[in-house]
Amino acid sequence: MSGTFVGMPAFPAAAREAVGDATLRGNLRHATHTIRDKRARAVAELDDWAALREAGRQIKDHTLRHLDRYLVQVEEAVTAAGGTVHWAADADEANAIVARLVEETGEREVVKVKSMATQEIGLNEALEARGIHAYETDLAELIVQLGKDRPSHILVPAIHRNRGEIRDIFRSEMGAWGRPAPEGLTDTPAELAEAARLHLREKFLRARVGISGANFMVAETGTLVVVESEGNGRMCLTLPETLISVVGIEKIVPSWRDLEVFLQTLPRSSTAERMNPYTSMWTGTTDEDGPRTFHLVLLDNGRTDTLADEVGRQALRCIRCSACLNVCPVYERAGGHAYGSVYPGPIGAILSPQLRGTGSEIDASLPFASSLCGACYEVCPVAIDIPEVLVHLRERVVQGGPAVREGNRVVLKPAKGHAAERAAMRAAGWAFARPGALRAGQRLASRSRRLHPRTLPGPGRAWSDGRDLPAVPAEPFRDWWQRTHGGRDEAE
Repeated sequence: MSGTFVGMPAFPAAAREAVGDATLRGNLRHATHTIRDKRARAVAELDDWAALREAGRQIKDHTLRHLDRYLVQVEEAVTAAGGTVHWAADADEANAIVARLVEETGEREVVKVKSMATQEIGLNEALEARGIHAYETDLAELIVQLGKDRPSHILVPAIHRNRGEIRDIFRSEMGAWGRPAPEGLTDTPAELAEAARLHLREKFLRARVGISGANFMVAETGTLVVVESEGNGRMCLTLPETLISVVGIEKIVPSWRDLEVFLQTLPRSSTAERMNPYTSMWTGTTDEDGPRTFHLVLLDNGRTDTLADEVGRQALRCIRCSACLNVCPVYERAGGHAYGSVYPGPIGAILSPQLRGTGSEIDASLPFASSLCGACYEVCPVAIDIPEVLVHLRERVVQGGPAVREGNRVVLKPAKGHAAERAAMRAAGWAFARPGALRAGQRLASRSRRLHPRTLPGPGRAWSDGRDLPAVPAEPFRDWWQRTHGGRDEAE
């Protein structure tokens, strides 16, 4: 994953800091409520939305079950169409392949259409280390790059910024990256968009190498698809002489008929539009139009490990619409940066720990960054049961982290942490199995209730930092029942 996030604290600490930022919370609340209300209206227009959702789920599950076959089909189709396919097992290998391909062109600059896969592997930083400048051309990504910031949303990476902040970033930073912002730039959307257009236009016309991701790959023809709303993608995909696309192996759909389903569900779930303003599709190369050289880098980077998990693999259905972020009460208050990953929100809470493993503090904390309200599942256009995967990953974290193959079995290694929680559960199990001990413990708790703290000590604070402990009644229920009913049921 991207080195951009190295050194970030675990989610509880990052979220605690974020909820204290009133400006951030205001920006997030306004943006997420606006997007989700528009999405709800767009989805309501389709009588067959539930059928489309189920079709998307089945297509994705079928593809994942036969991913090996479809990957070979994609490679054969892309090669037959004049492209070159490269396989990257992890981020380092993918970055090395892309850097080599750029260096072979002799260029030191590339333009990029928004790509979460390249953010995932930290491609911009890897290219910069080899003296190659990568320019983001999506408006929100441009804001993030100029502001030396990190994306905080899948669809709107600069959702945490308001117009005044964007104006200040353009005024102070654009000149160092190319064409400066116009004199007297205000924070009106039209002026900000025009400043970005002028700044980017010279980069589009100068660039000889473009880098993209892809929303989908059609296996039967080797066609790649990018959907976007600004036209910058179309410029990156057609003007450069060399195009390099870095795509996660899960982005395959078997046929054009399957693609039709997602071209209905993705725009409505993401931008609340009936269709994307720009849907770009390319198959290899042609002498008449577009880049003369095309390279496809197929990225694993933890995806096959995720595929091996029967519960967690459904995260690979994700089409990056961001609908789950816009309805999540946790994301709305904490923001995307708290997740410490290019994939924030509910989908990030299940995808990042699977791609990266749960060995780090932040990845072990992400499955707990949820209220399990289920709103994310309700809006997901491919029916990913995010709460189910969250609970599954919580069990993995508590029991010891990633699954490990031992012979023909997959087991969980013994946990290094959560010893206090396991000890508490064992003690509770012992007490519940012994009514006399349970009754004595309840009476002791009632008689000492004035001495009880409002938060738990030690490791227990992770639970009680965000909530008060329940008040202990003055009298246990069993004693109250015995006193008021003589221990007999009223029905007797």
